[in-house]
Amino acid sequence: MNTDKLNRFWLLAVFLIILLIVISSGILFFRRDQGQELTIVSPPQPTFSGQIYVSGAVANPGSFSLASDDTIQDLVEASGGVLPTADMQGLQLKVPSSITATDVQKIDINRADLWLLQALPGIGEVKAQAILDYRQQKGYFHNIEEVTQVPGISDSIYAKIKDYITTGN
Repeated sequence: MNTDKLNRFWLLAVFLIILLIVISSGILFFRRDQGQELTIVSPPQPTFSGQIYVSGAVANPGSFSLASDDTIQDLVEASGGVLPTADMQGLQLKVPSSITATDVQKIDINRADLWLLQALPGIGEVKAQAILDYRQQKGYFHNIEEVTQVPGISDSIYAKIKDYITTGN
């Protein structure tokens, strides 16, 4: 009979432990921290306004005001519309960086001094002097592409400076 009492004791003990675990779990579940409410907010859409330059086969090329909701059609209409000779198949949209060739004064490679030519990207004293020497030997540049004939001015250098130079024509 002692074993029977011992079995009942262990059975009761296990039952009480299970009951204690269930009650504790229930208390922890219902009293847990619900945390703060999660709110997802999309950031506001960036707005842009300013001036944009429209050129090509349009009636009135130039700078026009741009609002954030303007379309390409709005800009073309602001420039007076496309000319009948316009090739709409070849339409190109160029989005310049914040500092573009239209924002800067172009350097006239036919008249610039050494120090001014050195201000061009990728042009140091040696290349600037080569431009001056070429100009002295051959005369004025007829177009900006001709600068690639100067020793030391590669196509990659030309690509860096083409938006910043002019021949004054």
